[in-house]
Formats: sequence, structure tokens, C-alpha cells
Amino acid sequence: MQSYKLSHIRQLESESIFIFREVAAQFENPVLMFSGGKDSITMARLAQKAFWPGKIPFPFLHVDTGHNFPETIEFRDQLMDDLGVELIVAHVQDMIDAGKVREEKGPNASRNKLQIPTLLNALEEHGFDAAFGGARRDEEKARAKERFFSHRDEFGQWDPKNQRPELWNLFNARKSMGEHFRIFPLSNWTEMDVWQYIAAEEIDIPSLYRSHKREVVERDEVYLAKCEHITLMDGEKYEEKQVRFRTIGDMTCTGAVLSDAHSMAEIIEEVASARITERGNRADDKRSEAAMEERKKEGYF
Repeated sequence: MQSYKLSHIRQLESESIFIFREVAAQFENPVLMFSGGKDSITMARLAQKAFWPGKIPFPFLHVDTGHNFPETIEFRDQLMDDLGVELIVAHVQDMIDAGKVREEKGPNASRNKLQIPTLLNALEEHGFDAAFGGARRDEEKARAKERFFSHRDEFGQWDPKNQRPELWNLFNARKSMGEHFRIFPLSNWTEMDVWQYIAAEEIDIPSLYRSHKREVVERDEVYLAKCEHITLMDGEKYEEKQVRFRTIGDMTCTGAVLSDAHSMAEIIEEVASARITERGNRADDKRSEAAMEERKKEGYF
């Protein structure tokens, strides 16, 4: 059984490496969107393997909300040093200061949506014609509609009804001036596949993914970590819990799960028994039934 699982993971790895090489062949100026989470860490390893023994031939781009977990930023910077790649950081705060976006107000305010114009501005500023993203088929129903090569119009918008067919591993990268593509090498992966690959490759991960004690507040069935960017509402208080994170993002909307899973084997076992998707702990996805699809149509990751 174990050999079967690893064979399955290696097939996914081979497919993803093919996508990376195909993008390098068809596009002039690609970039890899990097958040410091497990999916972008997996993509970093795949890119490293795709072009070994040469260096990864494109930079990484992090859209920084300014509300990131400190552990994520520390891990990101160390990994960039280890990989020897250029890191471009696009700051949401710079867009706010320039008056190009307006920050939300209120106790449930989030900068997540402000990442859209920040990302699109960075893609235009640097002239990127392809941007690797970590969407997977099991992650969220809107992301399951993506192709490997996902076309974006001149405004960075996504139309799920206007995507190219991808038959026999043939990819159509033709585009008009100002348009670009989002590329999703993990399209056929699941959360379990990612964790099994991380285990098989012995890839380092941020400590946030492992069980630890942290002060959190429960809001709308989501445990939010204590930080200066969250305003407590009446009746709310922080309590110390044993938690870990299944996904990593903005501290104001990324929820933790109660967990004792610390080792990789324990994490995999917990994921196998989970009955809620990892994004079920993202407060921003609870805003509406089609929250993710609405953001993606506007240019979100």
C-alpha cells in the first residue's frame, strides 16, 4: 500500500514538473506566487527539481498583507536564501498609503480582498506574463474550475466559461497585449497528496502547521490567533488552546484547528480523518456562498 501511495505521488510530481518546464518554454517572464504555505512550499520544491541542476529561472512574488504570521515571514526569508531565488514583495500597505485601495473597517475587517489590486499592480509593474499559483482540485469549488493554464484578460479577470481546452497535455498560451495566465501545477493534487509529498521529500514546514499552544479567540466557529490587528467584540476573550493551522494566510481571517498533531505522521492521519476542508477555517470564505469565485473573477489568486 505504501509503495502504491508513493507511486501516485511521483506521478503527480512528474506531471507538475512537466507544467513548470512547459511554462518556461512558452512564456517570457513567469513568476511563482509564494505565500509561505504548504502548497507554495511544495511548488518551490517542484520548481527546484524541474530545473536541477540549474537554478530556478524565475523570481518568487509574495503579496504581503502586513498581517502575516511572524513565523511565516521568517520561514519565507530563510527558504529564499536556501533556494537562491529573487523574492519580490508587493505590500498591501503601499497601496493603502498611495490611496489606490481603501482599508476595511470594523471588527471583521480583512485585507484579503486588497491583495487583488496589489497583485495585479505587481504583475503589471514587472511585466509578468504567467504567474504560478497553488490551487488544488479539492481545495474550494471555484478553484476546482481552474485549468493548468488559466487565462486572465487585460484587467486580470478570470472568466470560468472562457478557458482553453487542455487535451493530450497540449496547452494554448496565446494571449493578447496586457493579458496573462495563472498556472496551477497542483491542479490534480489534494491536501493529502501535498502532505504525503512533503513527508516523502522531508521538506521543512513552518511551525504553524504543527500542534502548539497559542492564545486564540473563537469567532463564528473559527479560532483566530491573538494579534494586534484583531479587535475583540463584546463577550470575546482570548484563551490558550492546543492548536495548529491547516492553511496559512492573513492572521485576521486564518483560523486554527484544535489539534495535538505534531509529527508528520500525526498530521497526515488527522487530515485523513477530517470532515471539513482546510478552507472551512478561513473566515473570509464564509462571507458568502461564492466568496472565492467572486474574488477570483476580480483577479484573486
